[in-house]
Amino acid sequence: YWGEPFPVVFDEHGDHDPVSETALPVELPDLEDYQPVESDDPTPPLGKAEAWVNTTAGAAGVDPAILPPETPVRRETNTMPGWAGSCWYYLRYLDPHNEESFVSPEVERYWMLSPRSGAEAGGGERRCAAGEESFDATTHHVGGVDLYVGGAEHAVLHLLYARFWHKLLFDLGEVSTPEPIGRLFHQGMITSFAFKRGDGSLVPVDEVDTTEVDGDERHVERATGESVERIVAKMSKSLRNVINPDDVIAEYGADTFRLYEMYMGPLDASKPWNTRDIVGVHRFLQRVWRLVVDETSGELALRPDPADEVERALHLAISKVGADIERFAFNTAIAAMIEFVNTATGVGLTGSQLDRFVRVLAPFAPHLAEELHHRGGGDGSVVLAAWPEFDPAMLVSDTVEVPVQVMGKVRSRITVPADADAAALEAAALADPRIAELVEGKTVRKVVVVPGKLVNVVAN
Repeated sequence: YWGEPFPVVFDEHGDHDPVSETALPVELPDLEDYQPVESDDPTPPLGKAEAWVNTTAGAAGVDPAILPPETPVRRETNTMPGWAGSCWYYLRYLDPHNEESFVSPEVERYWMLSPRSGAEAGGGERRCAAGEESFDATTHHVGGVDLYVGGAEHAVLHLLYARFWHKLLFDLGEVSTPEPIGRLFHQGMITSFAFKRGDGSLVPVDEVDTTEVDGDERHVERATGESVERIVAKMSKSLRNVINPDDVIAEYGADTFRLYEMYMGPLDASKPWNTRDIVGVHRFLQRVWRLVVDETSGELALRPDPADEVERALHLAISKVGADIERFAFNTAIAAMIEFVNTATGVGLTGSQLDRFVRVLAPFAPHLAEELHHRGGGDGSVVLAAWPEFDPAMLVSDTVEVPVQVMGKVRSRITVPADADAAALEAAALADPRIAELVEGKTVRKVVVVPGKLVNVVAN
């Protein structure tokens, strides 16, 4: 029954009166038995505490000016729902040791009035006392908490009530923003494989045998010998398809586990957990290690001078990963790092390149990045290091790869200067050995050129 009690009492006529502020908070009684009362007349569990419920106005803390202290009263036995108090926890976090109020006005304004441009802010005005800083939609964020990441179920189980509480407090002038949350992002659910019988009922995964027949997997329910279909379903104990993170970490390490979760797909999409795919990101981290650490001696093996193609690839990776993190596109950020490592493998990194790369890697694989950061002579923790800068000029390639089609089908690719004109592209395409072979003995009727995009040779 331990939701927050309402500070209200009822007299013998059924009229309600408030408990005075000096008697707050109303403390709930201790009970030996918390089971609800069995009755045809539904009674809240708190109704069992009869001595606490049936009391006097004085004992309940009602102001004597409202009711004489000896007046018999009955306390309200309903309580707030269990999550009601938690709906405004973010405000209490701002000032948790304040014994006078849930948050002081100065602290609340410091944390909740986030400056924003007019394009980013929403509407609303704060009802506030004279002399207090007011909410202005052109300069302040409409929601005090900048970002909330949670599942879609939170929209009704928490955030809806958080808005009720916050808007009430805003109308009373207790908070500075009309909304509690500035931006909401729903992450997708990680699902897992399960199995379905022909009648649609589900089979626990540990009751199914999988064999490979002519390159195709066949799934059979062990108890019946009947084939079942593998599907994607929500993780549940009944289907025994829940993945224990501890098991994955024990086998592959925390960095691999963390990286795989982010590489599975877009953060806002639901995606199935496939243990066999973990090996791929684990190998990527192994390649990062071998890129700079000699496997025989365990010492760093770095280049004295940077390779131009690796330096350009690093600037591209810094730019791409930084932008992707801001938009929660962690899977494409990881893909950009994989592409960089592919470019650097066999060429190597300088100390400067290693330093910059591990700072980019750190949000995704912090343990490996920390180790390489210290081996490379980095000061302090890598997670406290500044994000590396990139040169925009390095993002523009001097050359581009252009597909060459013959009669509408891609037959080859040519690498040309990025600023090559139509005539140069046509000449390069017709000089390509593969294209020259395909058009030999034919009449080139037309060459369609889209600079920087494609060349299509029409020949018959």
